[in-house]
Parts: sequence; C-alpha cells; structure tokens
Amino acid sequence: MEMVIFPEAKILEIDLTSGTINRKTLPGEIYRLYPGGSALGLYLMMQDYIPGTEALDRGNVLVFSVSPLTGLPISGISRMNVTARSPLTGTAGDSQSGGFIASYLKMNGWDAIVFKGKSQKPVYLVIDGNKAELKDASHLWGKVTGEVESSLQDELGDKNIEVAQIGPAGENLVKYACIINKCSRANGRNGMGAVMGSKNLKAMVVKKGRPMVAADTEAFMALARSSRKRLEENEGVAGLGLNGTDGDLEGFSDSGFLPTRNWKTGYFPEGATNITGTTMYETVLKERDTCYACAVRCKRVVEIPGRVDPVYGGPEYETCAALGSYCGVTDLAEVCEANMLCNMYGMDTISCGATISFAMECFEEGLLTSEQAEGLDLKFGNGAAVNALVKKIALREGLGDLLAEGSARASEKIGGGSEKFSMSVKKQEMPAHMPQYKPAVGLVYAVNPFGADHQSSEHDVFLVMPPDSRERERLSKLGIWKGYDNPYELDAEKVRFALDTQKYFSVLDSLSLCQFVWGPSWELYGPDELLELCRAGLGWETSLYELMMAGERRINMMRQFNAREGFTAADDTLPARLFEPFTDGPAKGIHVDRDAFEAGKKLYYEMAGWDPQTGNPTAATLKKLSLDWLL
Repeated sequence: MEMVIFPEAKILEIDLTSGTINRKTLPGEIYRLYPGGSALGLYLMMQDYIPGTEALDRGNVLVFSVSPLTGLPISGISRMNVTARSPLTGTAGDSQSGGFIASYLKMNGWDAIVFKGKSQKPVYLVIDGNKAELKDASHLWGKVTGEVESSLQDELGDKNIEVAQIGPAGENLVKYACIINKCSRANGRNGMGAVMGSKNLKAMVVKKGRPMVAADTEAFMALARSSRKRLEENEGVAGLGLNGTDGDLEGFSDSGFLPTRNWKTGYFPEGATNITGTTMYETVLKERDTCYACAVRCKRVVEIPGRVDPVYGGPEYETCAALGSYCGVTDLAEVCEANMLCNMYGMDTISCGATISFAMECFEEGLLTSEQAEGLDLKFGNGAAVNALVKKIALREGLGDLLAEGSARASEKIGGGSEKFSMSVKKQEMPAHMPQYKPAVGLVYAVNPFGADHQSSEHDVFLVMPPDSRERERLSKLGIWKGYDNPYELDAEKVRFALDTQKYFSVLDSLSLCQFVWGPSWELYGPDELLELCRAGLGWETSLYELMMAGERRINMMRQFNAREGFTAADDTLPARLFEPFTDGPAKGIHVDRDAFEAGKKLYYEMAGWDPQTGNPTAATLKKLSLDWLL
C-alpha cells in the first residue's frame, strides 16, 4: 500500500446569482487541517463570508461537505454535513444527516459543494460526475418532499438518484427548517433549510457515481467485515437495530429524566410506554432502514394505512420526545403523523416539538388566548392540535407564523414572562437529554458554539460503567480514567471529560462519521479502529493527537466566528428551569447545581484556552491550532 500525505479536496462552487459553476481544488496540506465534513464546510464558508452578514441574506454561504473517507463500504461512514450561518441561533451553524447522498457525492468525485448568492427564480442543481447543471424548479416550489422526489425521478428518467431538498417550511424561511434527503433523513438542526430557501435553491440532485476503493483493501475489508461480529457482542448498538434510538424512552421516564410537558418534569408514566421503541416495533413498524453500507439498520419505517406513509420513515427518540412527551402526547399514531408532517414540510422535529410545547405552556398559563390559537385547544396532551400546528408553522399561517421564529423569538413577542418557558440555548431548542441527569452534557449544551446539541460530546452515564467495561476501556484511550458512582457530579475530571469527548465528536463530524458507530465509548468501533480506518481506508498514517487537534480546530473556528458576530460568555448559559429541583417523579429534588455549573464553565474555558471573561479563543490558542488567519 502506498501511503499518502493527504488528498486534495475537489470543490464545486455555484454562484446562484449569475448561474455560473466553477471547479476548484484545495491543497492536501490545507485539507488535512480541516479533514472534511464540518471542518471543511466551516473553512470554506469562512473564506467568503463577510462578517455581519445576516443568515438569510444572499451573502450567506451554504456548504455541503463530506470527507475523504466517505463512500467506502463500511458501517457509519455516510454522513453529509451542511454549513452556513444559522438563522435560528445567529451563530456558525452546521448539521449532519445520514442516508446515501454523502456517498453519492464522493462517488462523483466531490468533497464540497459551495452555494453563494441568490437565484432570481427557484432552481435545483444536478450533479453527474464532473457535470453540474442548474435547472428551473419553479414547478416544484410549494410541493412537499415526497412529491418533489417522485417528480425529479420522472423528470430525469432515473430512479437511482439522491435528492437533498427543502419543503414548504424552507421556502417560507421557518427558522428551523431542515434539509431532507430520502424523504426521511434530515440535516435537522440550525435551520439550514431556511438558508437554502433564502437562496431559491429547492434541491440538489446527485446521480450515482463510481464505487470508492480503499488504500489497503485487505485491511479495510477486515475492519468492515468485523462489524457483524461486533454487533453480536454489543447489545447497545444491536438494540439500535431492533428498537431504534427510541428504545430507551420508557427507561428515561422510569428514572425521571424524560423531558415532559415542556421540561416541567422528567416523568411521563401516562404515556412513555405508548411511545417507546418496543411499542413501535410491536404495532406500526413496517421495516428497518439503513444508511449506505451500514450493518446497524437503526432507522425506523412506520406505516399506519390511510394516515402515515412509510415513504417518510418513522420517528426516533428525539422526535418521540419532542413531539410526544414534551407536548404530553400519549398516542403513538399522533407522534408518527407529526414526524411524517415534519419530513413532508421539511422541519427539525426537535425545535418544532419544543416550540409547540412552549406554546402549550403559554396557553395553559394564559399568555396565549384561544383567539390567538385560532380555536386550537393547545393544552398538553392534545396530539391533534400539535399536528395542526405543525402545518401552520410550515406554511406560516396564523399563530404558526410566530412560532416559525422559534420559541426564544416568539417569547419576545408574547411577553408576560414567557421567556422562562423557552427551553433553548442560544435560541436553539434543547434535545431530550436532561442536564439534571447529565451535567457534563449540560455544560456542553451551554458552551457549544451553536447551542444545545446532544451529539457534541459523550454522555455522563458511561462514566458510571465498571472500570473493566468496554466503555471505560475506550475512554481511557482519551486519558479519561475516573469513574463515578452516579452521573450527577460535575467536578474537574468531568469537565475534562466534557471537553475531550467534545473534541472527539468534533472530529467525527469532520470525518463525516456516524457517532453511533464510531464514538469513543459504547459504539461499534472505538479510537483504535478509527486510526485503522484512516490508515487502511485512506493511507493516512495519523494519530489520535492529530485527530483531536482537528476536532479542537473546528470548535475554535466556530467560537471565533461567533465572537466576530458579538457572542460572549453571557450566551453560554442554560434555561433557568434546569436549576430548579424536580417536584415529582423518581428524580424529585434533583436539579443542575448552579455553583457547580458556573465553576465548571470557568474551568472549561481555562482548559480550552479561552478568555475567562469573553469565552472567546485567545490569540495563543488560535495560533496553536494554525488558525492565525482568523486573528
């Protein structure tokens, strides 16, 4: 096997204003610093982004990116990243999705697709090898994702295409509109669909290209084939295939840590069993779907004849929580329908459900009237009202127009103290992992550049595992040795756990790898196998140190972007409700300790090399990471 330093990145640049398409390359020595995915997307976006440009202005830069490893035939390797300034948070934003489209992009020879400007009319891009063409999408504007996918297959005479598209929510600039592929995979967070809509870009179509070949075929295939045996030995990952990510929902409620009725409690005894993964498996599951070359098959496909179309996949844990327990909805059919509507219209299920639960609490507290709700009974538990509101938000009709701005901005208009009902960080609604139970995750929610995100670091619970467990053995590769009797403590070692696993997850986002397969503790492969993947797949003789530096570089690029846009340490906080003790359920009395949180944040800044007053990277930190160009 011939070892390589690093390949150059091949970039397709589309100026939507003029309609011109250019092909560029990025030298390997630069690409190695930003090795694909999110890091590459951020680097390319920040080369052309003018500070102060609003997220929905034509000057925002939208980047689709993959990595040099994408498209190789192994589990967990087909993630597509999208980067731009986020219209929801105002921060640097990125979002990842699964499916096949990332692999198709790389099979066509591309590492990144960069969109600039704004088209005068709706368009879509078709990529076929080195050929790229913008086509009129006026006839597709206003259509939902399933209709668009079918129309494009017929129009292009090819069923074997991958389509990344926006639905009506993106067209209507809903702040948390997402980008959908396969009608069921979403670049869900940060409102990337709204950025796409602001550019009059309806879709990106990618035809199938040539298969990717590993640098060391024999070693690579040995690693790939081992996934079957690993699945047999790993109950956690195997459980994802059986019950999806929703398999733990009932257990979270039983422990008192399932966000319920807008996070007022963590206990949902009246509904958790109804909407958990095992119930889904026994009642409405049609099949288990997967991403390119992945053996895990964690995706759900549900069908309720006459009501829920399997084309739109099925809900996972975050969706069942956000559109279920957040809103007090106990009917699985209602949750499945809400998920379908979000995928049809193209909206992030987390922000959508959290914003609706915010509205429900406002309604129950008398801050939203029946007249403002246009006759909808927005009491917790009303699944029909939730689904009606999903449509109104996507189309910006009535109350939906206000809620399309997200809960934080909506609270500014509603007033009356409603801001305390917005369960968001940096205006990004929180996913369904409670900082009361996972304080290190809560710390990362606060300091993460684009707000609360459950896939930006490893979770506290894996430090409670026995010292000889796979989870603890793998974490020791990162120098994380200390174990805990329970997950509630936030001490200095837990802060380091938060920071170091955040760096690790950051490099996974850069290499376009699935965290369920390639994470640092319970997942299918661990840190040693990640190094072998880089060596056998690409011929890249890297080290864990180099990879962690790449992850750290990405985080600091985002923080420096935010600093230029006026964000400070004051934005690194959590909703006040999290610091209040639970009043019921198995977790009664538990809360985030404010003193420990503030001390942890201060220590995190010190460990990360950030200014203790502003929370911004110091000049020395940026220079250490070869980010001098940001000074």
